[in-house]
Amino acid sequence: MKLHANARTCLHGRRLIVERVTRRGWTRRQAAEAAGVSVRTVSKWLARYRAQGPEGLYDRSSAPRRSPRRTPADRLACVVALRRLRMSAGEIAAVLSMAPSTVSALLRRAGLGRLSRIEPPEPPNRYERRRAGELVHVDVKKLGRIARVGHRATGDRRSRARGIGWEYVHVAVDDATRLAYVEVLPDERAGSAVGFLERALAHFRAHGVVVERVMTDNGSPYVSLAHAAACRAHAIRHIRTRPYRPRTNGKAERFIRTLLEGWAYGAVYATSSERRSALAGWLDFYNRRRPHGSLGHQPPLARLEALMRNNVAGFYT
Repeated sequence: MKLHANARTCLHGRRLIVERVTRRGWTRRQAAEAAGVSVRTVSKWLARYRAQGPEGLYDRSSAPRRSPRRTPADRLACVVALRRLRMSAGEIAAVLSMAPSTVSALLRRAGLGRLSRIEPPEPPNRYERRRAGELVHVDVKKLGRIARVGHRATGDRRSRARGIGWEYVHVAVDDATRLAYVEVLPDERAGSAVGFLERALAHFRAHGVVVERVMTDNGSPYVSLAHAAACRAHAIRHIRTRPYRPRTNGKAERFIRTLLEGWAYGAVYATSSERRSALAGWLDFYNRRRPHGSLGHQPPLARLEALMRNNVAGFYT
């Protein structure tokens, strides 16, 4: 039973009204006063009960019996069919000579108001490599430079420092252990990406991890000849994500979110230099002490040490 928003009685209250009048001998006025409703309301529910029995005490639809201007079913089917071809509401309206507002209302009613509703969401594709270094996720996040304390601290969006440029946060995250390496560089060109890759490999080697594969998106620094040559020089297989599918590199995406919350937006910085200086301390905390939910609440280095104790074959050199 879907109760009307302005209903003064629920199903139980209506049954009680009927019982008091028909079985206990109450007058309609007495039943109305006890229920806090009018005599007319009591008469309505009594009449429905006598005509339909207990089913008459349920709410009725408030929709009109006739809707002469309602969109015909065949026209609605056309709207839905065109939507499933991924046409926008405006395009459908132009094709069928309908008002865009009408098309939008029909799509919302059919549950297709958003294009994402056309196809069911993909099931999560979770995976985790068994060996450290078997796969390292690499990505870049662009951050605006800091000229003064911004709106995240002051709450004032009226004044903004424009034209001061960007900084590029390059990240590398090991799939099996979530051990991370991060640098803030002035750009995301091929030279910077190759230099970051070299230093990231050295960072992982310092922890006894030899990188076998690297996963990146299809950005220009990663499809360059220089990046390909660097991967060949280190005998690394380079894997690129499918176009427009950032979730394929999901561990890097999730780490960037953690990085932003804990470091970039986790404190108030007066300058970009101050923010860069805080990165090393936060990264050390992440790798050594921060519990990671996907690692059984171990920090990455503790997970790495556990895998080393297990002496997985082919894991280390």
